[in-house]
Amino acid sequence: MGFPQFLVGMVTASLVVALSTFLATGSIWKALGWSVLTLIVSQVGYFVFVIRQIYGTERKTHR
Repeated sequence: MGFPQFLVGMVTASLVVALSTFLATGSIWKALGWSVLTLIVSQVGYFVFVIRQIYGTERKTHR
């Protein structure tokens, strides 16, 4: 997965969460909060993915 593909997915997920939260609660602040939380969780997930890719490549080259 490349960064542009991740970026599109992250923005799409954030927009879906924002819209669904706004429609469920009617609060733009809750929608904003949940969107920021979604962006943070996605970024942490991408960081873990990259670290696993680097570590996996490093392990394969040492064998």
